Amino acid sequence: MELGLSSYTYPWAVGISGFMPEKPMNIPELIQKVKAFGLNRLQICDNISFETLPEPEDLPKNFQMEIGTRRLEKANLLKHLAICKKYNSTFLRVVIDDSDFHPSENQVIDIIRSVIHDFKDANIILAIENHDRFTVETLVNIITKTDKDFVGICLDTANSLGAGEGIKEVVKGLAPYTINLHVKDFKISRLSHKMGFLVDGCPTGEGMLNIPYVLQELEKYKRCISATLEVWSSPTSLIEETIKIEEKWASNSIKYVQSI
Repeated sequence: MELGLSSYTYPWAVGISGFMPEKPMNIPELIQKVKAFGLNRLQICDNISFETLPEPEDLPKNFQMEIGTRRLEKANLLKHLAICKKYNSTFLRVVIDDSDFHPSENQVIDIIRSVIHDFKDANIILAIENHDRFTVETLVNIITKTDKDFVGICLDTANSLGAGEGIKEVVKGLAPYTINLHVKDFKISRLSHKMGFLVDGCPTGEGMLNIPYVLQELEKYKRCISATLEVWSSPTSLIEETIKIEEKWASNSIKYVQSI
């Protein structure tokens, strides 16, 4: 399993709607970040423009691009499958939902079945991210009803909190199908009025995530190709200050993950 960064390692620097920096980080700058940490893998996802993506021959030697998208529709999947082919990405990470697109479990299965032969012909795996509303049981059912070899999981260590599921439950159920791991640490604290909880990000290694346990479980199945660091940091009143905090968190997180 090889460590890499993502456009979601620096989401504030890349730009979030309503919090855009004066000069958003682009893909060449992300590549520089990857190389500065002695890494060779970058996952680019739906939060950054692919227009700044260099041609394959212009990438650093032995550098691996991973392609990600959002919205599990046939045309969108085939569009990004072509990009995967161009950059030799062994999987396509996909978030099923979009702001105006929330297909049912059966619709997801039908859509995947309509494109699975294209993925098999390209020898590229469709890696579905556990993202909020779909439970482990539902995700496993989607995989078993489509193709266990060419449909897998991009396992995010925090997202399934949105489906009411904890990390051990998620890892136990999804580890056999995991192709890519999103390492994202978090803290859960009770609100001051005691009526509810706050889930917030933190530098990796400083939160509730037992990363050695996650890595140990994934190692049993030997399917996970890469671990991708993602960072959740809360915004401050100034986007420039938020980006500085994000940079520090990312640096500390990378050093921690590399140490284990």
